[in-house]
Amino acid sequence: MRTLLGVSPSPAPSTFPDLLTAALRSGPARPLVTFYDDATGERVELSVTTYANWVAKTASLVQDELDVEPGALVLVDLPSHWLGTVWLGALWTGGQVVTTDPALVDEVDLVVCGPAGVDEYAARADVVPVVALSLRPLGARFTEALPTGVVDYGAVVLGQPDSFLPMQPPTGSDPAWRSAEGEVSQGDLIGEIASAPLVEEGGRLLTDVNPCTGSGRATLLSPLLRSGGCVWVRHTDEAGWERRYAEERATAQLRDTRSS
Repeated sequence: MRTLLGVSPSPAPSTFPDLLTAALRSGPARPLVTFYDDATGERVELSVTTYANWVAKTASLVQDELDVEPGALVLVDLPSHWLGTVWLGALWTGGQVVTTDPALVDEVDLVVCGPAGVDEYAARADVVPVVALSLRPLGARFTEALPTGVVDYGAVVLGQPDSFLPMQPPTGSDPAWRSAEGEVSQGDLIGEIASAPLVEEGGRLLTDVNPCTGSGRATLLSPLLRSGGCVWVRHTDEAGWERRYAEERATAQLRDTRSS
């Protein structure tokens, strides 16, 4: 099919890189990722361009420094945090498969964890790469030494390139997520979001759902697909929820029934 101007319409996105590329073209300066930690007072906001830069650097770290190939299974064991969205984007850009199920740890090719997981996963660093995130403001490095073999994400990520060239660009049929229920492809993930969006076109979601969960991955993908943005809150101050909804000009909300 062709338009009246004789230009073919853009194909529907079938991979995460498709989504991010479209967002960079349509609204590079719009806020995409906003994060609050109500326990510390931290607030971080990333435009589409800044988010894409973090994704590129992280994808380069995974592929070029850690030698993790497309199709490899990666355990992402992180609490709700803006860097969780970066890691999801980086792994899907590099064609790796995400799992958030610690029960699959013996099958993974890379472990990504926060401070709470360092002691648990350090023993695996002689088998597969283990990357630890301090979760300090601005993605800073740990203030204390990590166990031998554990990579300090904050100490190495900023030295990575600002652009990423994948070894093998992902396709819509490539697996993107693995759980006890099986695998889901990149195309199926996007199809699920397209059929049940969390926000309207250009909308802004307020949520305390961890993006690095099966139920939370849509909190990143849906705003990205609908030219919107998302505000994640950790350690939620319930008394300030409605005020933040108004201040952030949110148009939808998604609450987590579990503690953050």
